Amino acid sequence: MDVKDCNGNALSDGDSVQLARDLKLKGSSTTIKRGTVMKNIRLTAKDTEIECRMGKSTIVLKTEYLKKA
Repeated sequence: MDVKDCNGNALSDGDSVQLARDLKLKGSSTTIKRGTVMKNIRLTAKDTEIECRMGKSTIVLKTEYLKKA
């Protein structure tokens, strides 16, 4: 499976990524700001999504809003 960020760079398990734009979390009033770094990502079964930990919760993000840090 070939997972790429918004710039076309290949992503793999354990990489660090940075948000390319502000994102509003579904089901929450929280907004994640542009430039926030997510460390130690995990790839999912879909090639357009990754999982990462934010605080104590796990969130799923689309790769079109991420760039490799």
